[in-house]
Amino acid sequence: MMIRLVQPGHVASSEWWFLNENNDILGTVRLRYELNEANYEEGGHIGYDISPKYRKKGYGKSILKLILEKARTLGFKKVLITCNFDNIGSKNIIEHNGGKLENIIISKESGKEVLRYWIEI
Repeated sequence: MMIRLVQPGHVASSEWWFLNENNDILGTVRLRYELNEANYEEGGHIGYDISPKYRKKGYGKSILKLILEKARTLGFKKVLITCNFDNIGSKNIIEHNGGKLENIIISKESGKEVLRYWIEI
């Protein structure tokens, strides 16, 4: 049994670290099991980071594909993923994995444009 303390304003989530055969960190992924108001606008169900050394090598696409499969096994039918408008790498990763752009919003935190995608799984 797992017991987790979730602070006010946060939602329950899991995090995975992806390593290569040399135990180098390729990236991390967070899967949020529900969306609060803030994550519905910006953040979504899935957040990921790819280590700078391993960007533009296909790892981001593979890592997102794996976490989408995990989300499906957990009962998700679709997930929301967001990225900054100027983050071309993340935009490509999301679209490669079937992301459909819902809209573009202005971030309340940064004032930058944020792309909001849904992926059916």
